[in-house]
Amino acid sequence: MGDADAWRGVTDLARRLVRIDTRGGREAPAAALVADRLDGAGFEVRVEEPVPGRANVVARFGPAVPRVPVTFTGHLDTVPADPSGWSFDPMSGELRDGRLLGRGSSDMKAGVACQVEAAIRAARENPRDTAVQLIFTFGEETGCEGAEEIAAASLTPTDLLIVAEPTGNRTVLGHKGVLWLAATARGISAHGSRPELGSNAIAALAAAAVRIHGHEDWPVSPTHGPATVNIGTFHAGEQPNLVPDRAEMRLDVRTVPGFGRDEAVAEISRLCGDGISLDRLLDLPGVATDPSAAAEAQEILAPGSSARPAEYATYFTDASVLTGRLGDPAVVVYGPGDPDQAHVTDESCSLAAMTESAEAMHRLLRRLGRYRVA
Repeated sequence: MGDADAWRGVTDLARRLVRIDTRGGREAPAAALVADRLDGAGFEVRVEEPVPGRANVVARFGPAVPRVPVTFTGHLDTVPADPSGWSFDPMSGELRDGRLLGRGSSDMKAGVACQVEAAIRAARENPRDTAVQLIFTFGEETGCEGAEEIAAASLTPTDLLIVAEPTGNRTVLGHKGVLWLAATARGISAHGSRPELGSNAIAALAAAAVRIHGHEDWPVSPTHGPATVNIGTFHAGEQPNLVPDRAEMRLDVRTVPGFGRDEAVAEISRLCGDGISLDRLLDLPGVATDPSAAAEAQEILAPGSSARPAEYATYFTDASVLTGRLGDPAVVVYGPGDPDQAHVTDESCSLAAMTESAEAMHRLLRRLGRYRVA
């Protein structure tokens, strides 16, 4: 039996997950699917639904140990997908030309399926000495909302956290931090025919937006690369004949070592100028694993990867929230999805990459997920 046949369960589970619509919410059915699969394999499974229709899954296998050797994590939600712009149904889960098609196929339902099936196989083959924990969350795409709902007391500390974000089966040792800011300008309302009697909030904030967008001197980290700032939204005004007295834009800031939240707020405040307030909407730290702490895991997952310079992702993951609640483990981001497929129209994932990823995760558990009581 070939590798693809041996891991047919990965494809089946990934297809079923893609067919569940979790665009911006409604993750509970997907949580129930992975929970039932793990429960049927003898895992201790807990499903928590702190928000109606939105659920997290925490599952464990093996003895009650003070630190689980390996924890797998992934998110069940996806970003929106407007079918009118796609060449196929975003929820199809169709297999075509060696790829799984659909929203979330690369980011990151294929990765979740690989983690589930690798853990089940390891538990079935070595039930006496396998110890593994799995955490699947809702709302990662909108700021790790699900991970924030999981209490530290509900989790077992771990030595290694594997995050199944799309990396094309490359090992990534962390990522930038994220800071979402709301910048607000306030003016004075007046009739549109007498703008001199008012103070236009749009004009003030637009000028600040231009300064921020044109700023090119953001710091660059030798490990994580450049800090970035993106103006994502701009809302103001009610109708043309009214001078707007309020305007708001929202910024996505990616922080790096040496340029954290405080430095970012100070620089953006300087660029905005007087009269514009800043409020923090989301503030998640970056993740940076020491390469020496992850070298063995890297070599098991992707032989030869520990000899290359460490890579750090531009996006954020649930690791920002979970590492502190899991006893500060080494973090490796590793999944079968194509990074260039994340959030795109006509998203898909390679079936061959899924097989490779599941095999590597299984290999990791055979080597590092075995716990023996002395």
